[in-house]
This record gives sequence, structure tokens and C-alpha cells, in this order.
Amino acid sequence: MTKRLISMMIIATASMWALTGCDNSADTANKASEDAVTTSDSSTTAKTIDWSVMASSESAANLADYNYPFKLDSQSVQSYADYFKVDNATAQHNLTVSMASNEALSKVLDQVSDSYVSHEITDGEDMTLIIHTTPDVAASSYDYVLSDDFAKGLVLPIVIVPDGRKGEVKAHGEVEE
Repeated sequence: MTKRLISMMIIATASMWALTGCDNSADTANKASEDAVTTSDSSTTAKTIDWSVMASSESAANLADYNYPFKLDSQSVQSYADYFKVDNATAQHNLTVSMASNEALSKVLDQVSDSYVSHEITDGEDMTLIIHTTPDVAASSYDYVLSDDFAKGLVLPIVIVPDGRKGEVKAHGEVEE
């Protein structure tokens, strides 16, 4: 039952990303932020992410007294903790951040557009949104502060990896037992 719940949560999150994360039409003015720069290790040019365009006006929250939308002893937190082998506090944080990650993902996708290949969110102690792009995007990273009420003030580290690699996503029903 727990594995089925986690599998359903993952599928629901992926569906939300598919429905809302790929809308590139929201901010075409950001195309100017894709100015080419010469990278130091090659003579080719690469698009750079303009993190200042993405920056929210929120300050990072104090996690010691943060009011998470999931209770620490809730079934979803306990299931996440068991599945990913983390403590309940980490599970509570990761559930909240992962469900709100679409806010940051859509802003990056607006800038990388056709250079987007895939993305993944790491689980465990240090949750990170990793966005794989084609090699024409410069590698970079940024700590995005979420601004939506659901996860306001929580920080989502983002890493741009221009390796052209598709993530190893398993099809429905292929979740490891």
C-alpha cells in the first residue's frame, strides 16, 4: 500500500510537471537573457541562465520553526521517509519542496526552451533539482527561494547540467520493490 501511494504521488507530480512545466510562452521577453558568452574551456558559445530573472522576492525561511503543510507524523511523511530511507523531518521538507518545485522548473524552462532534455529531483538529505540540457547551455547552479504560499521561503537548489542526458525514469509499474 505504501509503495503504491508513493508511486501514485510520483506519477501525480510528474503529471503536474507535464501539464504546467512545459509552457514556454509565458515569458518570451526572457530570450534576451540567453545572450551567448564564450566559455573558458572551448571556443563555442553557450546560453547562460539569467538567475536574476528567476529570483523571487522571498527570503529563506527559518527551518527551525517553519510551518510545513504536512504534519511530521502524517502517513505521507512516514511513507516518504520509509521509501527513501530518510528521517521524518527530511521527508516532510522534501515532500513540500518537491511538490512546489514546478514554480522554479517552469522559470528555468522559459529560458532554456529547446535546449531542455530532462530533469530530476534528488531525494535524501540534500534535495536538488537537476536540469539536463543540451551542451549549448552553460553549466550553473542557483539556490531558488520558493515564493508560492505552499512552500514560501523554502530553498530549492537548482543545478544545470549540459550533458544532453535523459533521466532514467521508470515506466508506471516498474518501481522497485
